[in-house]
Amino acid sequence: MERAKVPKLYYLLVFVPACLLAEWWKLEPWLIFLLSGLAIVPLAAIIADATEKIAGQVGQSLGGLLNATFGNATEMIVSVVALKAGLVEVVKASISGTIIANLLLALGAGLFFGGLRHREQRFKSRVARINASSLSLALVVILSPTAIELTSEGLSPETINRFSLVASLLLLSFYLLSLLFTMHTHRYLYERGDADGEETELGSGLLGRPVTMLLVGSAVLVGVSEVLVTSLKGTIEAMALSELFTGVILIPLFGGAVEFITVIKFARKNKMDLAVSVAMGSSLQIAMFVAPILVLAGTFMGQPMNLQFHTFELLAIGVAVLLANMISSDGQSNWLEGAMLMVCYGVVMAAFYFHP
Repeated sequence: MERAKVPKLYYLLVFVPACLLAEWWKLEPWLIFLLSGLAIVPLAAIIADATEKIAGQVGQSLGGLLNATFGNATEMIVSVVALKAGLVEVVKASISGTIIANLLLALGAGLFFGGLRHREQRFKSRVARINASSLSLALVVILSPTAIELTSEGLSPETINRFSLVASLLLLSFYLLSLLFTMHTHRYLYERGDADGEETELGSGLLGRPVTMLLVGSAVLVGVSEVLVTSLKGTIEAMALSELFTGVILIPLFGGAVEFITVIKFARKNKMDLAVSVAMGSSLQIAMFVAPILVLAGTFMGQPMNLQFHTFELLAIGVAVLLANMISSDGQSNWLEGAMLMVCYGVVMAAFYFHP
């Protein structure tokens, strides 16, 4: 019997004990941050492999939701711990940074590497338009607090906080409605209906292993994420980085490893409906579920957080949403469109680095 080949990324699991030992020995914060960030990558690969296998059995709509949910688990964990530590601005920056990274870097990488293997790839334009409209709604909500402040005089921060609570509840309500739409009333829109047998590649009794991989990988990811956050303050001070750059760029790069790996993997296999669903669905989940939950959690933890973002963050989010919507609206893609998104992300990254 031929021995199963171990994926190359799995060899990076050595960084999991390395980051834990570095934390135990109280090494330099920047080194702990780097090691824990690298440790997240193989864990992301494990979660991506597990969710792909589960998606092949339970269907595309639930599979895409599982990918987005477990992919965003890192961001949620990192954000809650950082919020508890009082790093409110870093948390808000990580929210905007994750949306930007998913729409520009993850989706761009998927279109690029998928396009290198397949000349032109297609996906359901109707679903892409629904996602685009939902992203536009999220953008309107994110822009609203700044618009209120710019058009008002003598506005107290408490007013923005109250608006954010109301907006968060409305976003959560819409997110639940979107799940009902995706998983029940219009599920047929999200299923491929292929005849290639991929949907039944797992027997009904063979889900135990991928589910176990998913749960174990996520549990270890929780511990590594806590180490990452613990070293965050020291890293910012030691490397003279701004909270804005750290939150918008660094944290999403490590925390979004699940989405990046998953999207590229699906795109290379020409499963573009799943690839686009994970990239755009993850951004929607961040905007409509994670951000509102963090606003509510901050209120209960005594660390008030609102949906008012830095003006430069709003500009970057707007550009990401606009460009991603334009490219995905026609239901087909190629490697040049992927390169366009990645170059845009590179520009955004450089801009946040040099931003005072």
